[in-house]
Amino acid sequence: MATISRIPSPSSVFSAYASLSASVMLVQTAINQLIPRTVQNYISSAIRYYFKAKSSNLVLLIEESDGISSNEIYTAAETYLYSKIDSSVECLKISKSPKEKGINVKFAQCEKIVDTYDGVEVVWRFSCEERKRGSSNHLVDDESGNVLPEYEKRYFEMSFNKRNKDMVLNSYIPHILQISKNIKDEKKVVKLHTLSSFPYSSTFIWESINLEHPSTFETLAMDTELKKAIIEDMDRFVRRKDFYRKVGKAWKRGYLLHGPPGTGKSSLIAAMANYLKFDIYDLELANIRNDSDLRKLLLKTANRSILVIEDIDCSVELPDRKGNSGLAEGRYYKEHQFHSRLLNFIDGLWSSCGDERIIIFTTNNKDRLDPALIRPGRMDMHIEMSYLTRDGFRTLTTNYLNINNPHWRFGEIEELIGSMNVTPAEVAEELMKSDDPDVSLGGLCQFLKLKRKKMEEDDGVNGDDGSSRDEEGHGTDQSPKGKRLKLDNGKDELLRRLQWCLDDPALVMP
Repeated sequence: MATISRIPSPSSVFSAYASLSASVMLVQTAINQLIPRTVQNYISSAIRYYFKAKSSNLVLLIEESDGISSNEIYTAAETYLYSKIDSSVECLKISKSPKEKGINVKFAQCEKIVDTYDGVEVVWRFSCEERKRGSSNHLVDDESGNVLPEYEKRYFEMSFNKRNKDMVLNSYIPHILQISKNIKDEKKVVKLHTLSSFPYSSTFIWESINLEHPSTFETLAMDTELKKAIIEDMDRFVRRKDFYRKVGKAWKRGYLLHGPPGTGKSSLIAAMANYLKFDIYDLELANIRNDSDLRKLLLKTANRSILVIEDIDCSVELPDRKGNSGLAEGRYYKEHQFHSRLLNFIDGLWSSCGDERIIIFTTNNKDRLDPALIRPGRMDMHIEMSYLTRDGFRTLTTNYLNINNPHWRFGEIEELIGSMNVTPAEVAEELMKSDDPDVSLGGLCQFLKLKRKKMEEDDGVNGDDGSSRDEEGHGTDQSPKGKRLKLDNGKDELLRRLQWCLDDPALVMP
């Protein structure tokens, strides 16, 4: 006998669903009232973790910075992955500054690149996190309510099968570092880094542009032997990594450039950067408010770089170690502490935080600097940027007038240059006034003659550099240079007095 199953009516199904929903709501209400929220979250997390499908992949995060120092692997990965961009990539960011020749290509948020190494597939993703703005248009920490400086947290996610962990860490990562180094060496563009502050914050960071300065050692108006000595010193420094490690010294080199304004200190720095392909970090000490900011900025400088502090005697009032500072007590203490921090980074424990670095100080007044700041080990090589020499003049005429052979005016001009102090900047300005070599050199010759005449008049009237006054109030220069000028300009007076003595030997020539 066949049985006929009865289909439940819609009303009975709805009644059962309503009863079940009421029971669930009753249980949920009881749980919320009897079990604390923290315990509920813990139980929920445990249940999700237990039933979550286990993945065979391992994910490594490569953040842009490691604490207060930059992450070398992040920089290398960024350079390496640029060479892996293909048609599968759907979104990229591009930029170009007015002075740049090429276009900068960067990854967009969560863009994926698949790389294969030794038969192992590695998936890369780029991520960027930004802080949210508060209602007051400031950046606010949601937990503490404190205003925080703006920043972006950038990192790469590298995913691969767990069984290839050792191969990735011991072989793939070193491969990326080496390929990145090769790419950078081939396409190296020297950067000039300068300080920039965050909006709504006094925190400083490094920002960079391409160094467009064309200065080279071939175009520097310097003594040939001095240029050769600087190049040999830099080459010796770069190839001595193992030597510095052997003797227990930080791999760094310090140069002090001193001399009058206009003698080419900035041009020499640019020539050194272009020769070594080192980035320049231009540090303005006057903008630094505390030791912590100074330390963070210095640690953010990359290896193979040049840290430049121009006009070190003017950037900050360096206190005299003998106690003759002339500063108020509180300010003296602050400047002294800042001075000590700078010295410790140059030649202290912090100096070992980085390799292959060059530190350059410039000054117009070497005598004003603390001897502790410029001693060997801190400023290892002192380079005097002197006034224009014969070799420097020949270099300038080659650069500005394209003269490779001696000109008939060279002898007169070189004699004038040797008889006075004239800077390369002054001569270069005169050479730029005409494209015709004869006109340009003629104008330079006239300029030098007028300059020497003015110097002679100033020496005679003001009595500078060893001058004195006679009984009638006339200037009588007693310096060797002044005596030579006196002989040149007053031959008639000298002969008159000599004749006077010959006529009456009993008299003494005044």
